[in-house]
Amino acid sequence: MNVIETALPGVLILEPRVFGDARGFFTESWNEARFNAAVGSSVRFVQDNHSRSSRGVLRGLHFQRAPHAQGKLVRCVAGSVLDVAVDLRAGSPSFGRWVGVELSADNHRQLWIPAGFGHGFLTLSDSADFLYKTTDYYAPECEGVVRWDDPDIGIAWPNIGEAFTLADKDAKAPLLKDIAPL
Repeated sequence: MNVIETALPGVLILEPRVFGDARGFFTESWNEARFNAAVGSSVRFVQDNHSRSSRGVLRGLHFQRAPHAQGKLVRCVAGSVLDVAVDLRAGSPSFGRWVGVELSADNHRQLWIPAGFGHGFLTLSDSADFLYKTTDYYAPECEGVVRWDDPDIGIAWPNIGEAFTLADKDAKAPLLKDIAPL
């Protein structure tokens, strides 16, 4: 596995080895020992999630607060997305900064987003199947969201030639300046 550091400390791009031939491909999508070595700590995943989104669907920027803060290992197994992480950690030198990575069925990349970061993605293909491994269970009472288009964050979402489709909670989310840091 190739590990690529991003501009946000702790957020990592993971590129698994892919073995392909005329029959298709094989890749090891998860290996606890290799993953823990890559992130430098012992991580325990407790929940797997799968979402399917059509072109132009933007989900996020979501997070969970303590005591149910979540780290996420995410990947796109069909289609492609622009996946984004935003640093929401109180006192962090990179607070409010973001990184974006294209995740697709073709590039097999995964993104590790530790607890303390907001997460969202935009579907770039006609549809996309997106998988999440999380380090804590979903807890609605700890759920939070930050505006996807917050000018203080300044995410450079690509122009896909159509308006984005958002859930009500994402469209009405507060700005970063209006939430307490994690």
